[in-house]
Amino acid sequence: MRNMTSIEEVLESIENLAIDDQAYVLEVLSRRLIDRRRQAIAKRAEEAEQAYKRGKVKFGTFRDLWKDLND
Repeated sequence: MRNMTSIEEVLESIENLAIDDQAYVLEVLSRRLIDRRRQAIAKRAEEAEQAYKRGKVKFGTFRDLWKDLND
């Protein structure tokens, strides 16, 4: 429950800012979220590339992959 209280405190603090400052906070958070998503995608791509290099990637049609999953 402490985490929710912290979030509420942060939101209240933001609400007490001037409109321009609130817009700035929104812009900064949006950019940070975009960056975190970009980093997560890059990490998944790196993991996929490493799996490919190790020969851990399977190829085939949907039916081939479905059969492999159900065997």
